[in-house]
Amino acid sequence: MKAHIKRHAMPKTWNIKRKKIRFVVRPFPGGKFNFGIPLLVIFRDILKKAKNAKEVKSILLNNEIYVDGVRRKDPKFFVGLMDVISIPSTNEYFRMLINKKNELELLAITKDEANLLLCKIVNKSLVKGKCQLNLHNGRNILVDKTNDYKVGDSVLLNKNKIEKHIKLEKGSLVYLIGGKHIGMVATASDVKDNIWKCKIGTKLFDAIKDHLFVVGKEKPAISLLSY
Repeated sequence: MKAHIKRHAMPKTWNIKRKKIRFVVRPFPGGKFNFGIPLLVIFRDILKKAKNAKEVKSILLNNEIYVDGVRRKDPKFFVGLMDVISIPSTNEYFRMLINKKNELELLAITKDEANLLLCKIVNKSLVKGKCQLNLHNGRNILVDKTNDYKVGDSVLLNKNKIEKHIKLEKGSLVYLIGGKHIGMVATASDVKDNIWKCKIGTKLFDAIKDHLFVVGKEKPAISLLSY
């Protein structure tokens, strides 16, 4: 696999200039969703903390840069939806989200919130008598109560432990990660054949289950761009 891709061929979700440079680094694949940005692009083109790839490599090697609580040194490391970047040396913390323009965007968050990771359950499996939840970002977590957790629900992790189980049900707040209303927060009002009726203000619309990321009941469990 080539180390770079032509800039005009990069994902449309990358909110960086396409004509400035001919090539851009190819990210390592990762997670359930196919959108995310490599650390090199984030530090050079989005956060503007480096002028070139060499400077980004130096930052990652000489500073403690964490993604979801794990130190990362590889500039190609893929930062995906809901991932949290922590830079303790400058007291900066960011969550990767998708905006209304279908562009990935970093939202500045607090140090306390950086410990929280919201994950969507995309599959379940049985492992040694326990239920294993397979999450959208490639993580897996074991739970005892198999029937309580369903595909489409979310779990709020605090330092890798489940702090809250958020069910996808009528009245839930959902973050749209696809479709015409991408990047917006709606209320799920009804479901039929895996098609959900959602509401934003007085506007009703249909959304498929794959486009819904449940984020809370009365209010989102984390900070979001459009709420």
